[in-house]
Amino acid sequence: QVQVVESGGGLVQPGGSLRLTCAVSGFWMDSFAIGWFRQAPGKEREMVSCIDKSGGSTYTEPVKGRGTISRDNTKKTAYLQIDSLKPEDTAVYYCATGLTSCSSSPYYNPPYWGQGTQVTVSS
Repeated sequence: QVQVVESGGGLVQPGGSLRLTCAVSGFWMDSFAIGWFRQAPGKEREMVSCIDKSGGSTYTEPVKGRGTISRDNTKKTAYLQIDSLKPEDTAVYYCATGLTSCSSSPYYNPPYWGQGTQVTVSS
């Protein structure tokens, strides 16, 4: 059974940093891309970042220059660090995997998702 579990969310002051963790079990994640998504209240889900099986990474405009995605296949874990956090980064952040490559398509929808972790940026 595939499990995807995010952690590391919380309340952070504007300008701070946060490192989110995505733990994958029951799945050979080495051969698949891992994407981070977020959904703010009243808004549609959007991709934040993606890392392919070779370590190549992409970032969408909201976090470009502030985000760092990485993966450690030996630990079956992926990470997303966001620096210089802004109130508009407040959202539930999700990790997803199961497709072989990253894509910027709005229809990009990996089959395996976690339950999400809440990130709140507020003073």
